[in-house]
Amino acid sequence: MDITGLIVFLAIGAIAGWLAGLLMKGGGFGLVGNIIVGIVGALVGGFVFGLLGITTGGFVGSIIMATIGAVLLLFVVQVIKKA
Repeated sequence: MDITGLIVFLAIGAIAGWLAGLLMKGGGFGLVGNIIVGIVGALVGGFVFGLLGITTGGFVGSIIMATIGAVLLLFVVQVIKKA
């Protein structure tokens, strides 16, 4: 992965983590926290979308998939915290 790919990957992670924080009423986790949540969310989203046979393409599709994965991740974390 070259430097441009890394920057795009981090940008998608940051955007997805920020959107997930807004959707889940978390208010965000700061830049580094949003990137981490977004990257892990992208992995979760890719796994779930792969199981469902859904493919995404492009920048916007990647952000949508990563955001959905990050929302799922935050939901699971909230459930575990309440238990």
